Amino acid sequence: MSSLEENFPRGGTQKKRQEGNTPRSQTIDQDNLFQAQNEEVTRKRKKKHQDQAEPKKLKSDERAALKINAKDFELLTAESLTDGMLLLGCVKEAHQLELVISLPNGLTGFVQVTQICDAYNKILNTQVATDEHLEDLSSLSDLFFPGMVVRCAVVNLEKTKAGRRSIQLSVNPKDVNKALNSSTLRPGMLLSGCIASVEDHGYLIDIGVPAAKAFLPRQKAQGYLQSNNKGAELKIGQYLNCLIEDVKNNGRIIRISISQAEIAAAIATEEQNWSLSNLLPGLVVKAQVREVTPSGMSLGFLSSFTGIVDFMHKNHLKGRTYSPGEMVKACILSNNPTTKAIRLSLRPAFLQPGTQLSQLCSDRIGMIVENSKVKTFLSKTGAIFVLDDGSLGFAHQKHLSDSRLSFKPEKFKPGNEHKCRIIEYSLMDDMALLSLKQNIMDAPFLKYQDIHPGQVLEGTILTLKPFGMHVKLTEYIKGLVPCLHLADVPLKQPEKKYSEGASVKCRVLVSIPEARKIVLTLKKTLVNSKLPILASYEDAKPGLITHGFVVCAREFGCIVKFYNDIKGLVPKNELGLPPLTPPQEVFYEGQVVKVMVLKCEPEQGKVLLSFNLTDNPLDKTGRGEKTSKKQEKIYENAQVADVKILKKKDDGLDITILPNNISAYLPMMHLSDYVSHSKLWSHWLKEDDLLHSVVCLHSKGRHLTLSRKPTLVLAAQEEHAVKNFSDLEPGLLLTGFVKNIMPYGVFVEFPYGLTGMAPKSAMSDKFVTDTKDHFVIGQTVIAKVTNIDEEKQRILLSLKLSDCSSEDSVSQSFSLLLQYFKELQEIKSIMKKRDDSSVAQRLCEIKPAQKLELVVHKVETDGSAVFRGTCADGLTVVAAHSHLGGKNVAVGEKAEAVVLYIDYLKAKIYVSLREELLSSKPKKLTLDSQYEAIVQHVATEYSVASLIGTGQLIAIPVTSHFNDTFRFDSEKLKMGQSVMVVLKMVERGDYGLLLAVQAPGKRMTAIRSRRDSEALEETLPTVKHSLCVGDVVKGTVKSVKPTHVLVAIDDHLMGSIHASQIVDDVFEGTFPTSLLKVGQKVTARVIGGREIRTHRYLPITHPHFTQTWPELSVRPSELKGENKTVLGPEDDKSEETLKLFKPGQTVTCFVKKYNTEKKWLEVEVTPDIRGRIHELLLSLKPKILKKPGNFFKTGQALIATVTGCDTTGTKVYLSLSGVYSLEKGTITLGCIKSVIPHVGLQVTLPFGRTGKVSLFHLSDSYTEQPLEDFSVGKIVRCYVLSDEDKTIKLSLRQSRVSPKSHNKVEDPEIASLDNIKKDQLIRGYVKSITATGILFRLSDSVVGCIPLQRITPVCVPDHSLCAKYIHPGQLLTAKVFSINKAENLVELSLLPEDTGNPSIIPELCSSETNTNLMKTRKRKRRNSENEQQVKPKKRVHCTEDDDSGVEIYCREEEEEEKYGRKSKRKEISRLKISTSFTWEEGLNVLNTAMLKPKEQSSDSEEEDDTETTTKKQTKKQRELEKQKAEKELSKLEAALMDPNRKPQTADDFDRLVLSNPDSSILWLQYMAFHLQTTEIEKARAVAERALKTISFREEQEKLNVWVALLNLENMYGTEEALMKVFERAIQYNEPLKVFQQLADIYTGSEKYKEADDLYNTMLKRFRQEKSVWVKYSTFLLKRGLLEAAHRLLPRALKCLPEKEHVDVISKLAQLEFQFGDSEHGKAIFENTLSTYPKRTDIWSVYIDMIIKHGSQKEVRDIFERVIHLSLAAKKMKFFFKRYLEYEKKYGTAETVQVVKAAALEYVESKGGLAEH
Repeated sequence: MSSLEENFPRGGTQKKRQEGNTPRSQTIDQDNLFQAQNEEVTRKRKKKHQDQAEPKKLKSDERAALKINAKDFELLTAESLTDGMLLLGCVKEAHQLELVISLPNGLTGFVQVTQICDAYNKILNTQVATDEHLEDLSSLSDLFFPGMVVRCAVVNLEKTKAGRRSIQLSVNPKDVNKALNSSTLRPGMLLSGCIASVEDHGYLIDIGVPAAKAFLPRQKAQGYLQSNNKGAELKIGQYLNCLIEDVKNNGRIIRISISQAEIAAAIATEEQNWSLSNLLPGLVVKAQVREVTPSGMSLGFLSSFTGIVDFMHKNHLKGRTYSPGEMVKACILSNNPTTKAIRLSLRPAFLQPGTQLSQLCSDRIGMIVENSKVKTFLSKTGAIFVLDDGSLGFAHQKHLSDSRLSFKPEKFKPGNEHKCRIIEYSLMDDMALLSLKQNIMDAPFLKYQDIHPGQVLEGTILTLKPFGMHVKLTEYIKGLVPCLHLADVPLKQPEKKYSEGASVKCRVLVSIPEARKIVLTLKKTLVNSKLPILASYEDAKPGLITHGFVVCAREFGCIVKFYNDIKGLVPKNELGLPPLTPPQEVFYEGQVVKVMVLKCEPEQGKVLLSFNLTDNPLDKTGRGEKTSKKQEKIYENAQVADVKILKKKDDGLDITILPNNISAYLPMMHLSDYVSHSKLWSHWLKEDDLLHSVVCLHSKGRHLTLSRKPTLVLAAQEEHAVKNFSDLEPGLLLTGFVKNIMPYGVFVEFPYGLTGMAPKSAMSDKFVTDTKDHFVIGQTVIAKVTNIDEEKQRILLSLKLSDCSSEDSVSQSFSLLLQYFKELQEIKSIMKKRDDSSVAQRLCEIKPAQKLELVVHKVETDGSAVFRGTCADGLTVVAAHSHLGGKNVAVGEKAEAVVLYIDYLKAKIYVSLREELLSSKPKKLTLDSQYEAIVQHVATEYSVASLIGTGQLIAIPVTSHFNDTFRFDSEKLKMGQSVMVVLKMVERGDYGLLLAVQAPGKRMTAIRSRRDSEALEETLPTVKHSLCVGDVVKGTVKSVKPTHVLVAIDDHLMGSIHASQIVDDVFEGTFPTSLLKVGQKVTARVIGGREIRTHRYLPITHPHFTQTWPELSVRPSELKGENKTVLGPEDDKSEETLKLFKPGQTVTCFVKKYNTEKKWLEVEVTPDIRGRIHELLLSLKPKILKKPGNFFKTGQALIATVTGCDTTGTKVYLSLSGVYSLEKGTITLGCIKSVIPHVGLQVTLPFGRTGKVSLFHLSDSYTEQPLEDFSVGKIVRCYVLSDEDKTIKLSLRQSRVSPKSHNKVEDPEIASLDNIKKDQLIRGYVKSITATGILFRLSDSVVGCIPLQRITPVCVPDHSLCAKYIHPGQLLTAKVFSINKAENLVELSLLPEDTGNPSIIPELCSSETNTNLMKTRKRKRRNSENEQQVKPKKRVHCTEDDDSGVEIYCREEEEEEKYGRKSKRKEISRLKISTSFTWEEGLNVLNTAMLKPKEQSSDSEEEDDTETTTKKQTKKQRELEKQKAEKELSKLEAALMDPNRKPQTADDFDRLVLSNPDSSILWLQYMAFHLQTTEIEKARAVAERALKTISFREEQEKLNVWVALLNLENMYGTEEALMKVFERAIQYNEPLKVFQQLADIYTGSEKYKEADDLYNTMLKRFRQEKSVWVKYSTFLLKRGLLEAAHRLLPRALKCLPEKEHVDVISKLAQLEFQFGDSEHGKAIFENTLSTYPKRTDIWSVYIDMIIKHGSQKEVRDIFERVIHLSLAAKKMKFFFKRYLEYEKKYGTAETVQVVKAAALEYVESKGGLAEH
């Protein structure tokens, strides 16, 4: 302190109070340099005291009555308003960014979106910053509605360019209630407030008073929510009338009510202590009439306030008069704090706050009233008129005539009639505003709502801007002409054509009245057009011809816009351009065009247009019109038809749809699902060829696009295609084709025109480098819907095989290969018809595996050979070098070769001369068996291989799925490669090759998946038939599906055979439909009929039965007539058919699909009966439920048990587990619903039931943590124990759920006392600890008792001691001591001699007990050696010094006298002392080495005792013995009292931790003792014991043990064990501390990867904890990862609260100095100080860092910067002091003097300012 006084003495520059001037001292060492600050504070205090006296005078001024004159009754005008004036207003309109407010006297104001409240502004700023829509942000139209009365404050009165004032208002409570503070708030006050936040029990209200927190309880808001808010939750920013109910803590806590009844009855009173400065609009007061004039009247209210009521608010509807002295109720309309003028209203609508004002019908605004009578004329104000409907209107004086000169007051006498126009309606005044001006009367429109799109107007040019032209339409309405619409052609210099002030004729393009937006056009073609106006999608009728303008021209066509932003597309084929002409070269933006509407979809906002006006079928004859309508009706999306080829093109076929000859187009890639076949079809098809089963993809106008892809045709026929966007759902698998390929993804189109995108990341399971490498345009794909954006109508897809493939890949792969060869046979059949092509004929004659006689024609340089032969004339025959079989062929040489592959497109044949293929030895092969094969040739769609050993050629697919189109080189099949295959066809047939697939273990990719739903029916035309039920028909199998077979009965009639109608005896697991083959002839019996459209089964008596789809049966019993199955209608199922199914009955069903959402298996029992199997009834094996799709295949036969029918009677509920009811003894699967600690489990069971599992039925062997292995959602196998009182008790014991397992039952079930035997060892869980002992649960129904004396060998005086070592739920082993069945009691024992286990409670006083017994026995030997009587039991009290707090009862040995002294030796050895014990904390226990003298003493004592039996001791000997014993005892006591002695044994540590059980240091030393001897398990046990022993209040002590246990597991345990300890530690401690400790442990053990992963987890979980960011930054910097550490700071600032930013920046900058880059640290500090220059703490830390790590120049530079800052004198003194200390330590005398001079200069400058 003395040095401080020396360096910075008190004083400085002062003026003496005496007269005369004394020269000021210039010395530095002068007292009180900083006195100037104290003087400044004194002046401030004086000024404060003066200010406190002023309000009394102001208050008296406010109470003074104001004198009223005539001028005060003038109406409010915009010029009379001032900033801060409070007004009552009414919401007129709510726009997106502002509110339009109706004010008194016909004024209008505006509230911007930023003037609602602070909470709303915060959300608004967040949305602007993030550019994301926030749910909490409501639009102004949701918060404010027309007619809503609000309090406003004037915030700005800016002038517009026209010279008028724009009144800017605020409804923010902080502006409206600005004059209020917490001390002025009183109960009963009515304020305005806004919702600041929504809480659990209510709402926080912003009332604009900073120190007050207003709360609205939720129950107080219920009535308002129901009546005013339609039951919806209040939203942030919502305006409310708030009534103060309660005020607490001097106005800091306010309780609010918004009850409509309470608010309507609220009246301002004198007790509320209102003042003139804080009177709020909307308050209702009781007033007394003081003066009445024609212009208004004055009122007195609240004792001393005076206000005026203008004539518009005198309650003119009542027509009454007022007299002075009359009492009335009035509402405050405005309060001007500048002029102190208050205006009131007597309108009834305002006398009940919260009432909504009614609005005039909008149709009357703009109406001209011919005869309106003058009611009242007020000079200099205006006139009140009575309108034709009896309502009142007001015309301001400036609206009574066209000009001031033409105004004549005598025309406006009461009763005179005038013609006027309603120009507006004032909600606040309840009057229509009128005008008598002629120009307003003649105006075509007055407001934006009067202007409609297509209307032709005349306006005046206001300005020309780069973006367009502003046109004035009326005085208040303006429009914009965009640059595009200044003329029919683009203008480069519009100012040459148009000039400001000129009149123009324009047409309205867009009118948005709510946004006050009018868009006009000056294009003459549009302005003068006589064609119909297209202003809505509903107006776009097909055939409509109208004008529009081009806004976009691209390759796909032109987009044309019309009025009201209606857009339409003109596709490329409707542009009327020559071929290959780009549209953008012909059409330009803004070009006016005449178009015709072809098609419109108003719901989707789509219009299809055409420029071909002459080819309008609607303009032709009625026949043409009829044909067009017919076309539109017949050919819809996804409809199947036959077509005829008109013309072949390079990329497709021009076709005509039969029979109506409608033109359409079939792209080449849509001829087949296989890319190679598409090209092949296109090559061999010719004009006039017919193609069957072609589906319509989409129709754009009259342009139809078709597809012949079998998958798309099948999807359309079976109605698998999704028709509407609303039918889509995530997870759906759809068949489509690639529409376009972009670098960022693939676009896939589906039937009905739906299109989705598969992004690059979802195209393949492999890494996608180039999207074009994976797919080609037009390729068939299977896509999975992953996401749906309904708002933007966007679909996200996945083409990954993992998402789209099926588990049954072998059968699916084979079906693809089989379909390929079937389609190839169709192509060959067409080739055979080409009589003009000999090449085609020869290609069809040759088959793979055929042997040919050839002649070598040429040998290529690569070793391959080209052959010719008579059988291959005109064909190219090639053999690769590897297929020459090692032969050296020469030109002209004959050779025999076998055909490997035929390229039908290039007319090229690949052959082989290998001997093993030429001399193949066919042998009998087994279907579905595996064989090894060698790849001989690889083609596009399949590879040819030969079986090893036989040489037979087989075909195996190259790709196993439509989406499997990309393979790495290492995955591709190569010639000569060995593969394992599964034979799927053992006869070559027409294909020439055997068909096989790669074995499952060798397959490279997954196989195409079957879609979730496979419909039964195909869309067929309605065909009448004469079949009846029971008729026998013959047919041909057309197609085989998993659950049914389609049979062609004749050329036009199709029938269906269900899987249940194929064989009589169906075996489980088989697929009955596989018994029938395509093309097979069958004989069947008709068993029913299905309606074509609804698929409902109809009775034979139905009038439309002859138009059904026959349902057939080929079962032998059915054909013989033994069974007569008749399918009834679905309506009768619940009454007749389903009655046959009884619970417990066994039925055969067939898998349809597994519903992953509903979690049930859908099956079909018969053609007309469906069933469901719940997930828990699928099996008794839990693993099956993990992936049911792997175990249940579509069409598979299952044997199920009926459990019941649904409530509608339309479906059967089945079970595969055999469970149909939950009776006692039933075994079923269940799903864990909840885990209840110390109680058990709740399990969800089938049939909607719930069961309970207790701790004793979780396992056959109890564990310490019985619930550890169970989690919610886990599937478990359960045994039903009982079902009583609607509660099902379950067991999960293995002996119950798997009785055949014969596993050992360690803990048998105990149902009653009969299951227990005496002396039986039994385990159970502690229920509770009572004063009498421990209640011990043996089962749910049996609870035993363990008395205190049977818990431990040492007597326990209090049960609280047990609570320290035994806790409820603990697993213990006890011995049955006694059973009392009469009283239903079981007594047990925990004593070590009974259980064989160590004592549960350590023997606290064993050593003291033994010591006392020793002393007693010695005394006995000395004093009563020959006494024979039995000694009574004595109570031995410990001495005060050695008192343990426990009383010990010890008994003299009765056997000692009975058996003589020989027995005494044995007893003494049993009682010999091992150590002693004390309660003092700091005392260490004895050294092991010091126990030896004691043991020797005991031995000698025994010997002496033995000698006394034979020889009597002398008195001297007894004395020597006594002295020796005393010496030994002294040595023992000294050892015990030695504070430096360290524990050496486990017993020593046990005594220490017993003396201080809450000390973590002792427990850690105990653990370290075991670790030194590598006893890891014992160290773990000590840690676990410590966690149970240490009191729960000692959180830090427990944490220390947890950390030690983590260290132990890290060093000696496994990672799994460490994670288990870590998870437990998180549950019992603060998670952040445990995470940080484990991170330190990882770092200390150099496990940097684990530490980094843990830190990243911490950043996600504790992102708002700055300590986590600091520790992670330290970790990175210490490892030298500077870049990673630098990237951490921006992340931290995004996650941490703003108040923590400066602190964390400072800490990270310090770390940069210590471990990282000091220059980077300087940059951080400099950047922070530039933002926060007055943060002295940051400056101080920066200075410390520079002093430690910088040069002296840098230190002095920063000190110089600091001392020139503009800070408080106290802070500047601190920096000057630090600067001086630094210079004294490191500087010179000169530098010290410089610092002192700078300090004096600073003080003088401050003193000079103080004087002034």
